[in-house]
Amino acid sequence: MHKLCSHLNHNKEKNKWRLELKFNLLLCQSPGLLDDLSQTCKMGSPNGRPMQKSDDEVPFGSEINFHQSESILVDEHGSHSGESETSQTLWGIIYRSIKVVVFSNRLNLLMPFGPLAILVQKLTAHHGWVFALSLLGIMPLAERLGYATEQLAFYTGDTVGGLLNATFGNATELIISLYALKSGMTRVVQLSLLGSILSNMLLVLGCAFLCGGIVFPKKEQVFNKATASVNSGLLLMAVMGILFPAVLHYTHTEVHVGKSELSLSRFSSCVMLGAYAAYLFFQLKSQRNLYISVNEEEGQNGHNTNDDESPDISKWESIIWLSVMTVWISILSEYLVGAIEGASTAWDIPIAFISVILLPIVGNAAEHASAIMFAMKDKLDISLGVAIGSSTQISMFVIPFCVVIGWIMGHPMDLNFQLFETAALFLTVIVVAFMLQEGTANYFKGLMLILCYLIVAASFYVHVDSPQ
Repeated sequence: MHKLCSHLNHNKEKNKWRLELKFNLLLCQSPGLLDDLSQTCKMGSPNGRPMQKSDDEVPFGSEINFHQSESILVDEHGSHSGESETSQTLWGIIYRSIKVVVFSNRLNLLMPFGPLAILVQKLTAHHGWVFALSLLGIMPLAERLGYATEQLAFYTGDTVGGLLNATFGNATELIISLYALKSGMTRVVQLSLLGSILSNMLLVLGCAFLCGGIVFPKKEQVFNKATASVNSGLLLMAVMGILFPAVLHYTHTEVHVGKSELSLSRFSSCVMLGAYAAYLFFQLKSQRNLYISVNEEEGQNGHNTNDDESPDISKWESIIWLSVMTVWISILSEYLVGAIEGASTAWDIPIAFISVILLPIVGNAAEHASAIMFAMKDKLDISLGVAIGSSTQISMFVIPFCVVIGWIMGHPMDLNFQLFETAALFLTVIVVAFMLQEGTANYFKGLMLILCYLIVAASFYVHVDSPQ
């Protein structure tokens, strides 16, 4: 026992000697440090008196004071390294962001197919391969677009998050439509936008309901019925705007043959644009409380369903990635559209089927992926905002906007989508409106919507698009 005590005392004296040596060396490097430390100790003690420590506390206190004084020296003599540390921090943020967004999903292994499609187009111009490679290249980009929007939804809320997802998801369709409209391909614009509406309302929403119901089989998922009712009303208004020019054309009741139909389309388009602008004001400003999602209401009542969830990237990182993905998807979509006719000939598939079914599936891949992800996390209001909100945006904004832009560009486009296409749109809106009226979702409703889409797809496969 006596040997153990002497050994401990020897170690304590040895540690004191080492710390005193380090402290003396530090004082030699900074002569004014002793006054600063004494002043600091007086400020930290009650009534300005020096704090007393027992012998057992000296090594730890001395070590703490040594590190504090070392940090003071770094601040005094090492401030010149601030710029390099800032630069390293910036590159670290960029590296971490790329690692999280690009290298965190196995589906991103398909990304090289996008540049490969461009290379094949430049070297061989084989439209069938260009179409297939562009299709594969867009899929991971669309999924990452949905991921970035999901991250941004943490900062904006469910309502604005769904609106942003619908907007970025429809940016591809809008760019493709303007490009085709400039080339005089008005029928391709009509069919592709119609197909986007059908795909969002039946396939995307159906898959979201189905996957959400499989993940939560013991309960019915709920969403805000007020939001669904307003969107259903806007879709019915869009059907009205598209229906009357077609009826006017096929009943031959125009006052001025060939002109009344176009004039009515332009007037209806302006009205629809005004209605959509009023809807945005109503949703985001005037009646904002009406559009609080079920998850947000539970959070306000103290029942937080997402305690374990937090964003992986910052708000500005999400915005930057959304912009990058949208631009890259738009570039690949242009090659995809340019290869439609060649792919139709090579694969012996009608152009109408490619325009209405295949092309919108690719264009809506962003909405498809994000709607399923949100539904599987029981955030059905965002899924509804993505699927139905995207359909509403296309029907009430993108289509009328293309009519007005075509009017300005000298490429007239009307709202006469022909009887077969208009009937398909009308029945789709009616079916979806009945599915949404209860404010609940389950896997069976999703299955019915998917089966309805299969019927629509089969109908367009055997349909020959007759010239107007």
